[in-house]
Amino acid sequence: MAPPAPPAVRGSTVRSLGWVTAGTMLANLLAYAVQVPASRVLGPDGFGEFSVLNAAMLVASVPALALQSVVARERVRGTSEPRLWRLIGIVFTVVLAASVVATGVMMRLAHTGLDSTAAALASAAPLALIAGGQGLLQAAGRFQLLGIVLAAVGVLRSAPVVAAVYVGSDATGALVAGTAGTVVAAVVVALIAANPAGGSGSADDRRSAIALPDVLAASGVQFVMIVAVSVDLLLSRSVLSPADAGVYALGAVAAKAAFWLPQAVGVVVYPRLADPVRSGTALRSGVVVLGLIGFAVTAAAALGGPLVPTVISADYRPVAGLMWLFALTGALLSVLQLMLLTAIAQNRTRGALPALVVLVAEVIVIMTCVDSVIELIGVAASAAACAVVATGVWLVAADRPRSAATAGDAPTAPGRRRRRSR
Repeated sequence: MAPPAPPAVRGSTVRSLGWVTAGTMLANLLAYAVQVPASRVLGPDGFGEFSVLNAAMLVASVPALALQSVVARERVRGTSEPRLWRLIGIVFTVVLAASVVATGVMMRLAHTGLDSTAAALASAAPLALIAGGQGLLQAAGRFQLLGIVLAAVGVLRSAPVVAAVYVGSDATGALVAGTAGTVVAAVVVALIAANPAGGSGSADDRRSAIALPDVLAASGVQFVMIVAVSVDLLLSRSVLSPADAGVYALGAVAAKAAFWLPQAVGVVVYPRLADPVRSGTALRSGVVVLGLIGFAVTAAAALGGPLVPTVISADYRPVAGLMWLFALTGALLSVLQLMLLTAIAQNRTRGALPALVVLVAEVIVIMTCVDSVIELIGVAASAAACAVVATGVWLVAADRPRSAATAGDAPTAPGRRRRRSR
């Protein structure tokens, strides 16, 4: 067992985590602060289009989002920064090409226009630069700077959208403004991360074999997570009327808030999830924390739901009594995210299969059985609960052989060895 960290080291760790947590929370709060003016000014139809295309952009950017974990892991293992920057460039190009294809797919799936769809999906590729740069900062241990970068990215991506909405832009104008802010944020992060000050990790690149398949492997798990969070919203305009889809999009804000607000928990426990000795304890502790946060957010949504028609618009009255269910769905998905992070940290990507099976079943049910807001959120909440249970069972079952092997490798007590010798 490693000795306890000295007080100075523990204090430094707490401060570092504090910076990252503050930056993450601020960025997420800003992202959701955008939803209030957007929902009020754009109206249900425009807000529905705005929300669905933002969800599509998130799905298209899955390889970019997975890049941060891969870059941070490989930099610490000794991969050189030039090689990692080449990888970031490759992922940027792949996501850019995928966004072009996804534009045509979303236009057919969600019945959206070319301008708005292209404007939304154009922001997926710059996220590769943002995620890659943040991964380098994370690996270098520059947590204070990482926290500031996270907050700055949140401001640069959110402020232009709010400004565009208040000057009278429609959904397309708001999406263009968001993409422009994301591009600026990507340039800023790349310039900051390119500064090698405070870097860590060996410059010896002889053992490195990092390539695009490494990112794609991590992206598989990330894809399941992001689609699980977004699939109900993505399909809402296919099974609901435009007005009902807009109403559903406002409820989905509560789900996304419950999912993204505690994101810092995963950042904090991720290193321990990768440690075979501490992963079980880290996962249990993380689930408890997320459960408490989820309970608080769900309770707040239940209390605040009736205020929706007053604070936002009477057009959204049908969803006011369902806000707690949306928040509960997001809270369940935050637990699922932690479980899938465990699969990534332990390089067991098959851990995403149970959630993938549930996800496929959810899509089938939505497309064949759903035709109202309450039915759609009911299916989404049930699927989230099933995915958490199925993934939890898989993790426990997969951990048993490793625990048995660890116990078998443990040194035998001297007394027991002497009895065997006789």
